[in-house]
Amino acid sequence: MTGIDLNAITAIDVHTHVHRSVSAPPREGSEADDMGAYFGIGSMPQYTVPELAAYYRERTMAAVVFGVDSISQTGDEMVPTNEEVADQAAEHADVLIPFASIDPARGAAGVRQARKLIEEHGVRGFKFHPQTQGFFPNDRSAYPLYEVIAEHQLVALFHTGQTGVGAGTRGGGGIRLKYANPMHIDDVAVDFPDMPIILAHPSFPWQDEALAVATHKPQVYIDLSGWSPKYFPPQLVQYTNSLLQDKVLFGSDFPVITPERWIKDFDGLSIKEHVRPKVMKDNAARLLGLGG
Repeated sequence: MTGIDLNAITAIDVHTHVHRSVSAPPREGSEADDMGAYFGIGSMPQYTVPELAAYYRERTMAAVVFGVDSISQTGDEMVPTNEEVADQAAEHADVLIPFASIDPARGAAGVRQARKLIEEHGVRGFKFHPQTQGFFPNDRSAYPLYEVIAEHQLVALFHTGQTGVGAGTRGGGGIRLKYANPMHIDDVAVDFPDMPIILAHPSFPWQDEALAVATHKPQVYIDLSGWSPKYFPPQLVQYTNSLLQDKVLFGSDFPVITPERWIKDFDGLSIKEHVRPKVMKDNAARLLGLGG
């Protein structure tokens, strides 16, 4: 196993999804089709961890990889498992950084699983999706999970804003947008002041709330995934160039948006030249403790 050589990569994508296990064929069903339709890409591709590693290695990039555990809402176990994601990412440690995902509704069992994933499988952070997991991030039932993450000085990444999951389907597929307002995460940042937090995505319709939390709380960052940069609201670009230049992170949300498309559109923004390398690599490298 080797580590990431920062001199050998051009960017760190902090938001990519693993949708397929190496031991199973692509999943069939409407979710991939619905997500693909929302992002205008047809049926959404489903990558295994080794396939993601090859994809990013070809592009001289590193990537944070994870699945999403929403068992309380779907009744289904996550495929691939957190253990598969972490163990296979370790085999491709030159380009991949494993995060895990645990539905807070798992309770004490989830807390035990989180500790084992950290101590035995080397995960570097945790992804939460309040909408698909059906919880407010400041619900005290989730705090035992945060305590384990904070104890190990790892990152908690929260989906914020609208989601493509369920978009355009009857009743939005049961997804309730209210859970993903960044102001709920402000409470978490107060109660766990030393735990790094990433607010994922431009947080439509709560962009100003996200900017407020990130400027007010030292350990709160923003990733720019899930949107083409050409659609970024002006205030997000303004803060990226100024107050948040050390706290904004490149993320694509691959496979729904490719890093090539994202970077092409980002190149069209009026981003200061000294800020671009911070967004693309330097901020994430520092946050994730990569390099010397």
